[in-house]
Amino acid sequence: MKTSLAATFIALPIAAMVCGCTPKNPAAQDLRPVRTVALQYDQAAQTSRYFGSVQSRHEVDQGFRVAGKVAERKVDVGQTVREGDVLAVLDDNDYRLAEEAASQQLAAATSQARQAQSDRRRLEALKTDGSVSPSDDEHAQSRALESQAAAEAAARQLELARNRLKYTVLRASQSGVVTAVRVEVGQVVAEGQPVVAVANQGEPEIVVDVPEADLASFKTARFKASLPSVSQESFDVALRELSPQAAAQTRTYRARLKPATARRLPLGATATLTVEGTAPKSDVAPLPAAAITQSDGKPAVWVVHRAQDEAAGTVQLMPVVVHEYRTDEVLVSGPPAGELIVSAGVQKMRPGLRVALPEETLNEAAR
Repeated sequence: MKTSLAATFIALPIAAMVCGCTPKNPAAQDLRPVRTVALQYDQAAQTSRYFGSVQSRHEVDQGFRVAGKVAERKVDVGQTVREGDVLAVLDDNDYRLAEEAASQQLAAATSQARQAQSDRRRLEALKTDGSVSPSDDEHAQSRALESQAAAEAAARQLELARNRLKYTVLRASQSGVVTAVRVEVGQVVAEGQPVVAVANQGEPEIVVDVPEADLASFKTARFKASLPSVSQESFDVALRELSPQAAAQTRTYRARLKPATARRLPLGATATLTVEGTAPKSDVAPLPAAAITQSDGKPAVWVVHRAQDEAAGTVQLMPVVVHEYRTDEVLVSGPPAGELIVSAGVQKMRPGLRVALPEETLNEAAR
């Protein structure tokens, strides 16, 4: 009997200790912390996005003005050149021979012209005493004029031959960066065939293709552009040129836009053009893209319902209408303004789940 009583007295403190370790509110451990955002409606401008590329306003495809075999290639893609720098050289042996032949023809024509002029002057002196008939005098004058004209034509031929020899060296017509090289040493090129493309980096433009349905609103819109390769900051651009004719294959209109302020942009980079229309949309609310989930294949969000002065609530799924997807947010409508929307961890939500509201949300609600 004494042993039983002693065991009882020992068991009671142990039971008390166990009861003291048990939480008074077991439900508090079931609260899942969440991030929320209050739904706020406002009028948003009609926006569209186009993807294009950065191109130079002045990009020249340069080629030789004569045909021949490429003897030297002086530049590579990405190399910066100045106006007048040598880009490529053709084999000029044939053109040097042509220059020498033209020079010799000029010498012969000049000699004949001098001889004809000398003959005409001698006949002119003999004409006074009747030794030369008027007919012979006219022939002498004609030969002198013909020989003089032949000498002038030979001089022009020599000038052309020298020019063609000069054209065997291709020089940059403008300063810039080489964007394409289409020949190799030993390749035979035709006259006027594009050989090297040089782009002026000083005037970059953003080039996009506009669908026919957006053409009217595009002309009066405001534009911003961003380049992922440079930074996420956007900058203003202005429409410089809009093609009056649609492309035959895509049926789109080529638009070229220039930065509102001078800036250097990497040529060939991908550009995102944001077009803001002048007509506002109906009231919409921006939400983080991570807040959107699906219900029966349609867009939905998790809404937190809580009683007044409570630091917790339950979540319910509510459908929304998505108006536009942006880079990191979505414009929606549907739920009443002021509703608390779960903005992160939506994949772990379930209907009726109790969640703990963040402290900043409670402080904002208290104000």
